[in-house]
Amino acid sequence: MDSGSRAVGGVAWVTGASSGIGEALSLGLAQAGWTVAASARRADRLAALAGRPEAAGRIHPFPVDVTDEPRVRAAVAAIEDRLGPIEAAVLNAGDYTPMPAREFDTALCRHLMEVNYLGVVHGIGAVLPRQLSRRAGRILINASVAGYRGLPRAAPYGASKAALINLAESLRAELQGSGVCIRVINPGFVRTPLTDKNDFAMPALLDPQAAADEILRAFEDDRFEITFPRRFTFFMKLLRCLPYRWYFALVRARTER
Repeated sequence: MDSGSRAVGGVAWVTGASSGIGEALSLGLAQAGWTVAASARRADRLAALAGRPEAAGRIHPFPVDVTDEPRVRAAVAAIEDRLGPIEAAVLNAGDYTPMPAREFDTALCRHLMEVNYLGVVHGIGAVLPRQLSRRAGRILINASVAGYRGLPRAAPYGASKAALINLAESLRAELQGSGVCIRVINPGFVRTPLTDKNDFAMPALLDPQAAADEILRAFEDDRFEITFPRRFTFFMKLLRCLPYRWYFALVRARTER
């Protein structure tokens, strides 16, 4: 099946579904007619999500830790055995802790790379072969505008998100015509327990429902990147074009206030 000829209402797998964007997106997909396999580590939160009236019986919990590759593969096999082929995988699970450079923490760097990057890699490894064999499906990778350029106090987080953007670009280029569509989601600031760790003003801050609505509006098209809110992410895209000398001067001016 060509990637442009999909119907709404197949099976969608959402990781990181117990809170934030993943929770709101799971509910939105269920309300749009999808059968949703919701994954996260917290089985109790997933059960509560599945039991919400607006889930309409369409959300099914599949607890899994995305850093455990064998269990991710087992979860995907269980989803397809029970619900049917995964037409859309939204690899959204992630973690974040700010890290000042003078408090460089190798354990934190390793942890964020294992969750944010390898957690997605494990999901792709489990889903992609199945979708390629069917010549149908899509994989949406939730990265971040923090992956556009290095930002203060965000070295381990930004590096993991930059890796995801590069991964998505590479796979998209190679899988054209395969029937599998690779997409990347690059949100700005979204209010979650993770961003609550920030001690600075976050411009254009969205709540999880608004972020999920943005993703849902673009869910059925084939554009490579879903990014929002537009004005803020456009500014972040401009930063990618600045020469290093200008970029570092701008960052220094903003952070020394």
